[in-house]
Amino acid sequence: MFNHEPAGYDCPFCLVLAGGEDNLTSQQDVVLRTDRAMAFVASRWWPNNLGHVLVVPTGHHENLYDLPSVDGHAVQDAVRAVAIAIRHTYGCDGVSTRQHNEPAGYQDAWHYHVHVFPRYKDDNLYNTPHLAQPATREEREPYARRLRSYFADQPVIPES
Repeated sequence: MFNHEPAGYDCPFCLVLAGGEDNLTSQQDVVLRTDRAMAFVASRWWPNNLGHVLVVPTGHHENLYDLPSVDGHAVQDAVRAVAIAIRHTYGCDGVSTRQHNEPAGYQDAWHYHVHVFPRYKDDNLYNTPHLAQPATREEREPYARRLRSYFADQPVIPES
């Protein structure tokens, strides 16, 4: 229902979930993994919101319409945990989340995912285009390290 994934699509998120890597995402970018969700530092950055994180279900579901409730709950739990970790480790003023469905909704990767952005006063996130070049492995590493360290010392899914 309402799918746009082309035939033969090589899902970059499924590649990482299976232990692989590509030029945009490496295993060192992964900061959290549960049975049903994985979070990793994204390579597409906005100039004032470096180190944003993507959270994906471990099963391949193209969009919100296809997402089973159990996977949606797992992703949301991971989004919450990542938001708390970002707030504790990045020195930001807040956090925003975004999720897109279908081309008209600005979806461009055909695997359900939620963006978790660090937010800063007057960062102008929604009126600023992303950087032209992806963040390098070396640029992503300090953010991934902070989050992995946070999760090493905290419950994966924090209590309220």
